[in-house]
Amino acid sequence: MFSQGQLVFAGFFFVAFVIAMIFAYRKDSNLHRIFYKGNYKILIGFILFIVMLFIIKIFFKR
Repeated sequence: MFSQGQLVFAGFFFVAFVIAMIFAYRKDSNLHRIFYKGNYKILIGFILFIVMLFIIKIFFKR
């Protein structure tokens, strides 16, 4: 399906991408603490909304 060269390239690209993302996150971590306080509340609200949709779907399916 894929050649050996394509698989090697994909592996190196993935590793380089993960390393770049780690460095970028570490560089911006101080800004994240300042500007994104309380963002976990939004995530919890979004997850609760999705769960409620599934509950409503199951309730009306029966």
